[in-house]
Amino acid sequence: MDGHRRGRLRDGVEAAYQTIRAGILDGRYAAGQRLTGDTLAQEAGVSRTPIREALRRLQAEGLVRMVPNQGATVAGWHASDVAQVFGLRAVLESHAAELATPSLTEAQIDRIAELAELTYKLAHDRPAGFRLALAQANSELHLTIVAGAANERLASMIASVVDMPLVLRTLDIYTQDDLLRSAGHHRELVLAFRARDPLWAGAVMRSHLLAARRAILEMLP
Repeated sequence: MDGHRRGRLRDGVEAAYQTIRAGILDGRYAAGQRLTGDTLAQEAGVSRTPIREALRRLQAEGLVRMVPNQGATVAGWHASDVAQVFGLRAVLESHAAELATPSLTEAQIDRIAELAELTYKLAHDRPAGFRLALAQANSELHLTIVAGAANERLASMIASVVDMPLVLRTLDIYTQDDLLRSAGHHRELVLAFRARDPLWAGAVMRSHLLAARRAILEMLP
């Protein structure tokens, strides 16, 4: 395959990947829905060949499940998955918030404050595509706090527990009240960091994640 054809295939895979991923994250493709090659190729404006590679990438991210003789489906989660992931996150990330409180720089706190206000504005105004933008802001906020803890082992443990597809799905099924409550927790974290109060920050983070767990469990069948 010459360089031009390889470049076209690479571009096609990227277009297919972005189209399918966006469809999963914004809820157009529901959990458990079968993803058919012809339909996906038409929506992405590519042939079926890039679709196969895009689905493999999405499978590696946990957004798609490949079932032998059945094809690809959008990944879903059970109540036990939610309880385990958010229960562990509540323990680990509350500890990270406590550790980070005295050592976060003013620049880091300012950035967390910006992200907190962004999550609130997105949750309140709900512009087109707001859930994906909210997911990105939420992820950066949490990662900034974990980085501020300056504990590589803890960061590694949190990274192994955080199931990003589940986090993204969480934001997808949240009601506006849930989103505003979550953004309110982000704002309170900023207050705790500025006050340099580790116990306050840890308590807010724990409440933040346990509230998320309860909201999702109530929505699951």
